[in-house]
Amino acid sequence: MEPGVRDKRMIGIILNDNGYEQDIRELLMAFFPGEPFVHQRQEGLEVCVEGTVQEDRLGFSLEVCSREPACCIRRRIPVDYDCRPEAKNRIKQELYRILSEITGRQLPWGSLTGIRPVKIAMTRLEEGCPEEAVRLYMKDTYFASHGKIDLSIEIARRERQLLADLDYEKGYSLYVGIPFCPTTCLYCSFTSFPIGKWKGKTGLYLDALEKELDYVAGKRGGQGPDTVYIGGGTPTSLEPEDLRRLLGKLRSAFDFSGVREFTVEAGRPDSITADKLRVLRDFGVTRISINPQTMKQETLELIGRRHSVEDVRRQFHLARELGFDNINMDLIIGLPEEGLSDVQATMEAIAALGPDSITVHSLAIKRAARLNTMKEVYKDLKITGTQEMIDLTADYARRMGLEPYYLYRQKNMAGNFENVGYAAPGKACIYNVLIMEEKQTIIGCGAGTTTKRVIPGENRIERCENVKEVAQYIERIDEMIGRKETLFGCNR
Repeated sequence: MEPGVRDKRMIGIILNDNGYEQDIRELLMAFFPGEPFVHQRQEGLEVCVEGTVQEDRLGFSLEVCSREPACCIRRRIPVDYDCRPEAKNRIKQELYRILSEITGRQLPWGSLTGIRPVKIAMTRLEEGCPEEAVRLYMKDTYFASHGKIDLSIEIARRERQLLADLDYEKGYSLYVGIPFCPTTCLYCSFTSFPIGKWKGKTGLYLDALEKELDYVAGKRGGQGPDTVYIGGGTPTSLEPEDLRRLLGKLRSAFDFSGVREFTVEAGRPDSITADKLRVLRDFGVTRISINPQTMKQETLELIGRRHSVEDVRRQFHLARELGFDNINMDLIIGLPEEGLSDVQATMEAIAALGPDSITVHSLAIKRAARLNTMKEVYKDLKITGTQEMIDLTADYARRMGLEPYYLYRQKNMAGNFENVGYAAPGKACIYNVLIMEEKQTIIGCGAGTTTKRVIPGENRIERCENVKEVAQYIERIDEMIGRKETLFGCNR
């Protein structure tokens, strides 16, 4: 950052109890996306939030000062610190009111900053609450807009239907991570490694992965998963023989007779070949993703995608010719230099292809992405995400016969919006719903994966993670297996 260019626009947080720092920071980020934070007073500070827990533990003093418009608002909030969720909501509600007063803005999701807003509606509906009561609760507690509340309830209703016959207590799903990509996109921070650097050495990764898969299969005593999802990275970065080896291992180690869906993220069109698609078909993969992100060639080049718009069309038609009848396409709203007309052109092109599902992402610039780590290089790029863009994609999806079936949010998301998956009837991805609703154990194998063990009847989840770096994963595979043994080895 050049001195004096943006150092006068900062957001400060001063707290004597860091127990609520994350919630306050995330709400500030929603009102002031992309602005830097400081944790002490500095000259030129534009917005400063002070929070003080009272000695009597019955109140939280909140002070918000802003230079433009010049004002300072002080509120003392009565809270019950013995009930942290209630205390957190009260503090966020009051901070939301103050920030709305200062900025003149209302956020579409209100004070909600978590990644799973649908989970609120889902939980209430499962408890037997009428839909109108759920609407009132989300409006009064979180100040969410009517549109977002309606969307949450519609998706929650559909999710309940999708998961109705799954066994949460005894069942599980399997995620397999392939952390290789052709290149790293400008906005991406996922655990991925350029496949070129591992040329001729991917067998070492598969050796370790197979060892972990054998452990999981043995631990489950022959019980097969409900869903299998191979993601990354880009799994189709692997050569056909490596894909055949991996899929063959899964088929031999696990009972697939009860598998409801088998997904492979083909993802990058530049990683797809006819031979690789045939391997996927040979091993019974039922769902794939071919992800353009945008159908504007200039944007593809800008963000580092090494494929063309025509490549997307060619690979999509090839997959159809080879018999794939459940193809998803991922899109990103808010990509650099794209406006509403670009989004509309992309949606027209996607509608002409007719995928079975689309996932519409709002751009979220993660800390490790080049758009963030190299701000000086990309500072002149225009990044815009608007409600009009989101509404446009939703309208196109519904006109294509696709219904919203899952939703999640991310930090630093352009426009404070959300990611929504739309699918034709019978083509929704059950794994996507499970990962959002956290109702079933999901076992992750591979570098950078997380295993979530759902404890039945206790509303509790325990986790263990694998290391992200590929070489470390290979070297420490026994340790990764040991972590799973600690997680699953005893009933706690």
